[in-house]
Amino acid sequence: MKSAASRQVLYLTETAAMTALLIILQAATKPAGQYVTGTCVNAVLALSVLAAGLWSGVAVALLSPVFAFLLGIGPQLLPIVPSIAAGNLVYVLLLGLLAGGQGASRLRQAAGWLLAAAAKFAVLYLLVVKLLCAVLPLKEPQAAMFTVMFSYPQLVTALAGGAIALLLAPTLRRALKKR
Repeated sequence: MKSAASRQVLYLTETAAMTALLIILQAATKPAGQYVTGTCVNAVLALSVLAAGLWSGVAVALLSPVFAFLLGIGPQLLPIVPSIAAGNLVYVLLLGLLAGGQGASRLRQAAGWLLAAAAKFAVLYLLVVKLLCAVLPLKEPQAAMFTVMFSYPQLVTALAGGAIALLLAPTLRRALKKR
């Protein structure tokens, strides 16, 4: 039986590894465009919650847009950072609560994955496109760019990333338990 301290160290290590992987993938795939980078980000978010646990997923979800902003990977408009964090948070919470757990059926995993992706898309669309683009003093080209970035590509990348994570999570969970 592992002590509470060793479980905490393990949790922090897994969360740090997922955060590092996310930052590396964001930086490495930035030239490939939103669909590739977004899919990678969503895959790591989903893997964090499915393999390392709910709180790991929450931490990675909230840290991701902050690091993307600080490293110049994501949109360089500070008010968008909390909106992205909210979308990520909804994604990992729903995925973790509905599809997580080692006993979850394939049907439950699929339903959780689809609902989490749709909810992330809805949150980002409402917060960025409908709210921030309406209240921030954006020039028309910038507002149009954010409208495109935070609409259907969010659904596509959340679905693709979640599918990848659902395929990889069982193997990663087994590897983490073998330590």
